Amino acid sequence: MKPIGYWLNRADHAFTAHMNAMLTEFGLTRIAWQVLNVVADTPGATDTDIHAVLAANADPDTIDTVIATTLAGHWTTRSEPGRIALTDHGRSRFADVSDRVAAFRAQSMRGITEDEYRTAVSVLERMTLNVETLAG
Repeated sequence: MKPIGYWLNRADHAFTAHMNAMLTEFGLTRIAWQVLNVVADTPGATDTDIHAVLAANADPDTIDTVIATTLAGHWTTRSEPGRIALTDHGRSRFADVSDRVAAFRAQSMRGITEDEYRTAVSVLERMTLNVETLAG
């Protein structure tokens, strides 16, 4: 059996590669999708909110670049200084992409029960906290 680090790296690479390919037609990447999710889930989101949620997913410069990309692509707008929100056009496009991502998630969960998924996430969370405590 390969160690957990092998499977974590391989899973992350597989998810990123597939999502980047799938989202290309929308002008998005996996990290851009994640930024849009934070904005959609956090009314009145700030750049700081986005950075806090996605700190484990990308470095600050990448997150700033992706935020700028969503603004330039008219997915998002500065609703007021320091805040970011989906545009009406962005909300419509976000719904279309959400359907595609939901289908991908269903495919990636094939043969895995909800209980198995929750167990896997719980174990990874506890392992991560154990290691962070050691490092800390």
